[in-house]
Amino acid sequence: MPLGPGRIAQLWRIARAILTHRVTHITALLAAVGLSLWNVDRVPQTAVLPAIAGLLPFAIGKYVLCPLRWHALSTSGRSRRWHLRAYAESEVLGLVSPWHAGADLWRVHRLERVGVRRTAAVSEVALDRFVGAIGLILAVAICGVAMPLAVLAVALAAAAVVLVVALLVNRRRPGLTGRWPWPSPKVFALGVLLSVGYQTTILGLLVGAIHAVGDSVSPVQLVAVFGASQLAGVLPGVHGASPREGALVAGLASIGVSWSAAFGAVALTALLYWIPALLVGGGCLFLRWRGWFTEPSPGTS
Repeated sequence: MPLGPGRIAQLWRIARAILTHRVTHITALLAAVGLSLWNVDRVPQTAVLPAIAGLLPFAIGKYVLCPLRWHALSTSGRSRRWHLRAYAESEVLGLVSPWHAGADLWRVHRLERVGVRRTAAVSEVALDRFVGAIGLILAVAICGVAMPLAVLAVALAAAAVVLVVALLVNRRRPGLTGRWPWPSPKVFALGVLLSVGYQTTILGLLVGAIHAVGDSVSPVQLVAVFGASQLAGVLPGVHGASPREGALVAGLASIGVSWSAAFGAVALTALLYWIPALLVGGGCLFLRWRGWFTEPSPGTS
């Protein structure tokens, strides 16, 4: 059956009804706890302090820098506090969905609830994703001094493909790109800078996890492995069992980390993701259910 506008609208209504239902939220939280417990079994005995030292900057990167990037790119008129809450809520749904898609759908839903039209909401979230991808590619390029030429070529080729597609769409479908909330160069640069900062905090979390399981690695080699594994993150997968985690385990083993420590460090990293997600994102969802947060009416900040 062809996906015409009516069919797409019907599928969106179904997806939105499922995503916004309270049963979905409860299921997501229970799944998060279950995945965390599953990851605990895969984590060897760890030292607490290195793990916490890596987790704290990551939590700031994920739940402060990323929402601030979204807020900088957003044309919704919502406050920074609103973006911080909405982003945190989306992470719980994103971590239990393939390719983090649940997070994007939730953010679109939250924008619609405050009066943003669906097309504008989708464009805004897609733009945030795009700027995040540019930041990732830039971070990989920065890591390129320690990466194999073949891996760096893949990163540059990916950036070239994104750029060519954007130019072709802009040339052949100017009406489509005109509906995107294109940011100013200053805002775009700020968004990319925040994205690079976030990637740095992920690297810090990985360093903490490796030390927590009792191993160590050359920082230069680790940067190269980290950059290569982040490229694998473009492939779909569920958090904790995605191509990115697989590439990271193989990369760590290739630079001298024992297989048991590599599996343990990656499993610990996946587990640590859940701690701020459940505390911050899950807390925001719970308080919303209890009526602590009221949705601002459309047109107000």
